[in-house]
Amino acid sequence: MPTVSLAAVPIRRLTLRDLTACADLSENRGWPREEHKWGFLLTAGTAYGIDDPEGGLVSACVVTAYGPRERPVLGAVGMVLVAERHARQGVGRRMMRHVLAEMGTTPLTLHATPNGRPLYEELGFKTTGRAEMVVGRLTPDVTVDTAATRAATAEDLPAILRLDEEVFGADRTPIVTRLPAFADQLRVAEDGGRITGYAAAWPNMNTHVVGPLIARDTATAKALMTSLAAGTDRPLRTDIDVRHEELLSWVKEHGMASVAFNSVMTHGITGLPGDWSRRFAPVTVAAG
Repeated sequence: MPTVSLAAVPIRRLTLRDLTACADLSENRGWPREEHKWGFLLTAGTAYGIDDPEGGLVSACVVTAYGPRERPVLGAVGMVLVAERHARQGVGRRMMRHVLAEMGTTPLTLHATPNGRPLYEELGFKTTGRAEMVVGRLTPDVTVDTAATRAATAEDLPAILRLDEEVFGADRTPIVTRLPAFADQLRVAEDGGRITGYAAAWPNMNTHVVGPLIARDTATAKALMTSLAAGTDRPLRTDIDVRHEELLSWVKEHGMASVAFNSVMTHGITGLPGDWSRRFAPVTVAAG
């Protein structure tokens, strides 16, 4: 049988039927399978893939668009993967050029590992920030008052959506409305009956990932993280904007450790919209 050129294999849309193939691709590159996260991203965003003629996927990525469906104001690119045996052959570059063409003039953002950053720079992405991944069991801090936090209810959703759009700078309804089913915990912080922050903890392998984490100040962020830690026996993991130095110092003092840094990059925009001072951590680095 003649060998099929990968350049001739079309890039297609992926669906939930491709979840196992996506998880297999993650595992092939030494990442966790993360089937729960893949399911979330495949339904909330638009996924692209290149089929391997020998079975499975050569490459995959997901774009989560925010704002009006017909004219998104921001797209988050994530889970850009190429199978090990096809690495360093231009497949990732082809996939990213396809994403850029599909998104047109829509500004894009992504979290880049040190290995991926050169490709994104070549394609016109600029580094506009950094995020630090921390992992560990958050030990109690008696100085943190969690009394103003509670489990979110269905009645809180409109207020959460308003706060999220104000802080993130774009409407994330398709993501936020999926959080009650995706996350094991969804909590809000209140002051005088007004929601001043919210956070979720969703299962990922042997950890609970804290994301999103939106709060009016560091004290509120600490209260939300403390309340989430109290509701799980797993270690926590989250990616904190490095500008939030006080929160990063606090989590490290209370049992969490730094494991990686990612560059926050943008394309077609000089910086992310919204209010970074209240945006402490993304839902996931794959979706912003």
